[in-house]
Amino acid sequence: MSTTRELTTTVSTKGQVILPKAIREQRRWNAGTRLVVEETPDGILLKPLPLFARTRPEDVFASLAFAGTPKTLEEMEFGILQEARRRHARD
Repeated sequence: MSTTRELTTTVSTKGQVILPKAIREQRRWNAGTRLVVEETPDGILLKPLPLFARTRPEDVFASLAFAGTPKTLEEMEFGILQEARRRHARD
């Protein structure tokens, strides 16, 4: 947000702070948006809480069960080739 004027707010007796509307709109922080509060050397940093927890590939690899005969490498390559031809076919 590029603005020349400084935006200010006040801490309430309950410790609440109202973020200026311009900032909320620019960030698309609607009512109910959960924020992470991080203390930095320059002050307080607010970031939206990620919607999903971070996962690593090894956490989810092979997590879906498969019933059936596994495809061979040749069958997979043939299937990829067929789909590429189908998508790029010119009439």
